[in-house]
Amino acid sequence: MEIAVVLFVIAAIFITRAVKVVPQQNAWVVERLGKYHGSLSPGLNFLMPFIDKVAYKHSLKEIPLDVPSQVCITRDNTQLQVDGILYFQVTDPMRASYGSSNYIMAVTQLAQTSLRSVIGKLELDKTFEERDIINAQIVQAIDEAALNWGVKVLRYEIKDLTPPKEILHAMQAQITAEREKRALIAASEGRRQEQINIATGEREAFIARSEGEKQAAINQAQGEAAAITAVADATAQAIERIATAIQQPGGTQAVQLKVAERAVDAYGKVAADATTTLIVPGNMTEVSALIASAMKMIGTSKAS
Repeated sequence: MEIAVVLFVIAAIFITRAVKVVPQQNAWVVERLGKYHGSLSPGLNFLMPFIDKVAYKHSLKEIPLDVPSQVCITRDNTQLQVDGILYFQVTDPMRASYGSSNYIMAVTQLAQTSLRSVIGKLELDKTFEERDIINAQIVQAIDEAALNWGVKVLRYEIKDLTPPKEILHAMQAQITAEREKRALIAASEGRRQEQINIATGEREAFIARSEGEKQAAINQAQGEAAAITAVADATAQAIERIATAIQQPGGTQAVQLKVAERAVDAYGKVAADATTTLIVPGNMTEVSALIASAMKMIGTSKAS
């Protein structure tokens, strides 16, 4: 019975050392007689008891690593309290086991030194504006060195950038002054645009008034010209009708009668005026001579 128990214990130890089940996304490094032999893949694996042993166990998942906060000095000699978080992944279990005694500490220290180096090349204002550039440069610097450790650095993110209180107050005052400056500039631009709009409106109104006055003058001139033309046409038509009437039978006698009537009317008006001295011709035949002279002129115009 005791022998059976001993054999059972030996078999259990043998199976425990010979059979290994590796979880998914894990890699176990096996040493045979103290020398690297290989890496076990996920699933069921068999080893040689008392000869092979699992020396290192690595997770192949993405690992977030909190980088401790540290003081960095910028290019313009300003102190900044900076902390971040680093994301990396084991890609080569053999290198992660033998490339460094502690790859996690190595990656952490390298992230801190790279961060101080990158921050030291930038001025204070640029550190807040160019976080993406800082993150990319830190990842590049760490990834080059981490290849020998079997680690792939995926990304780095700055969590906080905290300047001293004095610098923070100065930055707030600068921001306030900048906002006031922008407000004053905006107000002056508004007044400038208002004056431009007023001047433009006055200019357009003046142009519109001058165009209206010009059109009114043109219309008035055209109206006066049309009136003069109408009067001239009417006068010409009247003269033409008179000339035509004179050429008709009895026209000459009618003209003589009309001239005589006008002469009589003229003498009558002169006589009616109390302030006018009336001079009566000594020879009334002069009136007949006047009428004959007028008729002679009419006859001459007819002949021509």
